[in-house]
Amino acid sequence: MNRLLEIFRNKYFLSAVAFAVWMMFFDKNDMLSQYEYRTEVHKLQEEKDFYEKQTAEVKKDLNELNTNLNTAEKFAREKYFMKKDNEDVFVIIRATPKD
Repeated sequence: MNRLLEIFRNKYFLSAVAFAVWMMFFDKNDMLSQYEYRTEVHKLQEEKDFYEKQTAEVKKDLNELNTNLNTAEKFAREKYFMKKDNEDVFVIIRATPKD
């Protein structure tokens, strides 16, 4: 017990503990800030992946539109509800069930 008390009274031990507490809780880059930064990086990475996927889909659609006229007609009918003069278009919108 006496030996343990000597360790706690040691000025180097007290300095190290004070430094560790300062770095963990009071510094500009404390543990809470590091956690927040890590979650923000994760969220931004998910956004980046989403937008890269969207960009790839748009590039694929653009390539198809530029190469094939039938694809352009299909795209215009599906995305913009265009029709020929002698046609009727019925748009069916399915409502999502609320949980």
